[in-house]
Amino acid sequence: MDCRLSCELIAHAYAEQAPSSSARARLYLAIREAIIARRLAPGTALPPTRTLAADLALGRNTVVRVYDQLIVEGYLDSRVGSGTFVSDAVAATAPQQKPRRMVGARSEGLSRRGCRIAADALSSRVQAGAFMPGFPDVTHFPFATWRKLVAKQMRLEQRHLAQYGYGGYGPLKLVLAEYLRVTRMMSCSPQQILILNGSHQALDLCARMLADVGDVAWMEDPGYWGARNVLSACDLAIHPVPVDAQGIHPQAEDWDHPPRLIFVSPSSQYPTGAVMSLERRLRLLEYAEKNRIWIIEDDYDNEIRYHDHPVASLFGLSAAQRVIYVGTFSKVMYPGLRLAYLVVPEDLVEAFTTGNAELYREGRMLEQAALAEFIDGGHFTTHIRRMRGIYEERRDRLIAVLRRHLAGIATPAGGLAGLHIPVHFERPLDDVLLSSQALREGVVMRPLSLYAIDAANRRPGMNLGFAAVPVEQIEAPALKLVRLIHGLLPAGGR
Repeated sequence: MDCRLSCELIAHAYAEQAPSSSARARLYLAIREAIIARRLAPGTALPPTRTLAADLALGRNTVVRVYDQLIVEGYLDSRVGSGTFVSDAVAATAPQQKPRRMVGARSEGLSRRGCRIAADALSSRVQAGAFMPGFPDVTHFPFATWRKLVAKQMRLEQRHLAQYGYGGYGPLKLVLAEYLRVTRMMSCSPQQILILNGSHQALDLCARMLADVGDVAWMEDPGYWGARNVLSACDLAIHPVPVDAQGIHPQAEDWDHPPRLIFVSPSSQYPTGAVMSLERRLRLLEYAEKNRIWIIEDDYDNEIRYHDHPVASLFGLSAAQRVIYVGTFSKVMYPGLRLAYLVVPEDLVEAFTTGNAELYREGRMLEQAALAEFIDGGHFTTHIRRMRGIYEERRDRLIAVLRRHLAGIATPAGGLAGLHIPVHFERPLDDVLLSSQALREGVVMRPLSLYAIDAANRRPGMNLGFAAVPVEQIEAPALKLVRLIHGLLPAGGR
């Protein structure tokens, strides 16, 4: 291959690289990938740096640096007076084949656990738009205030914030303890609070510190697939327990076989929206104390409620300290923050703090320091109050459209808290098929049937997130769903 052909080949490979990368990175990857794939064979002469720079409209120094880097790494040889050539050393290795597609279902080489995680994943690559559940409206977040608080921490040059944390930033834990006392009627010390990177990490820590391989964990059914997958990935045996209008509802045979862990979301069960009754709460706590069971209380939706009478947390009701409380900032502030927290019983503090440091390391101290001031300055509660009103208006609009057009076909439920509403079908409809049809029309609808573990608890319907859709934009995608639903009904049932 002469220099002219190699120049054209490199130019083509360069054009295929991601335009968001720097010119130097694009050229480096283009040449390296062409060499590895043998499109530039060993011994091939590369064009002079001036020629290639002119063809690609790059500075000659950029090309020189790329050639130099590839020479250092052994992909190219520079021969004085002759030019630059693809190294013969590459010929000693088999050419690497580029995968036919970047994302696939490849499973060879994975562990049994890895195969199970990949196969059971229910998260969607679509994370925005109507009607993606669990996604807050980040356009109303006070980023200007947040930016000032983060900049303040940077300006102060508090070098300890650049180090690992140990259990979390002290002032943040202090304001959180007071916040939980006022809003959740919880009495806890700052030392009982651990700051983590998201609620999934919090659940993973609980599973690893409190249960052994094969131990049984009760899960609400239907329930949050993310929690199920985290506990399952820790090799716990998942036991589904049905949910009704009063929350988790263990049957007689369930009570006869105590689990090691119970995962519940009593304030607003996901995805049904059920609020656990006081009777169920007290019985669950009594059962946990008697059988030495740990209860993991997921209170992710407590702040986003549309009623004035929050029910006391299980942690606040538990005198025996058998409850670990999980809270998160992802839904109230913005998902990318990835900060959550655990409140653990006093006798677990030392072990959990050590386990967290050993398994995950700790950081994000700069954001934690800004968050402490954000809460202490009243910005957090102000934002929550504002968003409650915005979300409530959007929820009401969506429910009104569905009731007007789907009476007798689909019934909205829950809606007392959270960023979504479950809608149950009163007619036999395939919610998975509906979901795929809706996605083709640009509407996200999560099938309720996929949240169930046991087929006996499976009920078709829609899980619709309304929070990130402006109220004036709700009706159009909702009517698309209405049209698709009517199209799936038997001819005599429309």
